[in-house]
Amino acid sequence: MPDPWQESDVPRGAAYDRRFHELASAGVDVHGEAALVDSYGPGPVLDAGCGTGRVAMELSRRGHVVVGVDVDPAMLDAARAKAPGLSWVEGDLTDPDFDPGRTFDTVVMAGNVLIFVPPGTEGRAIANAARWLVPGGRLVTGYSIRPGGFGPPAHDALAARSGLALEDRWSTWDRRPFAPPGRYAVSVHRREA
Repeated sequence: MPDPWQESDVPRGAAYDRRFHELASAGVDVHGEAALVDSYGPGPVLDAGCGTGRVAMELSRRGHVVVGVDVDPAMLDAARAKAPGLSWVEGDLTDPDFDPGRTFDTVVMAGNVLIFVPPGTEGRAIANAARWLVPGGRLVTGYSIRPGGFGPPAHDALAARSGLALEDRWSTWDRRPFAPPGRYAVSVHRREA
């Protein structure tokens, strides 16, 4: 099965971080994901597909208990080096046996996580996220939409199968309105109580 993350040319570790340092230096707000999650006032947050930890660290700075999970050890090494006091777990979000060890008010999948899992496993990642949420908890995702690729209709159907209902959708993390077909989707699905 193809693995879009492993086959991608996305920089890893410090090289990945460099892009966000350059954006921040240019005055770009690189914490939109954390700001959106924070606006819902959650308790514990799982940063699923945490990469080098940018979102998890900002959520922690804002006072949230955060656990970061990623499948890529190089990305986790960078996260651990920057924030050794946070909990970083190596795990596959699509593995039905993976257990992060607790439940969460919010699971956030920023940074195109759902388009980097192997095609056909998006439903497993969403089902796992739903399983890790407390009743009433939220799954918050953001990803690029490409013609013929994973997008909101499939996402909503898979979420519904896992007991999640669409609560909000935007085209950006700063809540610009979403209009199909769109190039990016930020979706908030809520687990039924």
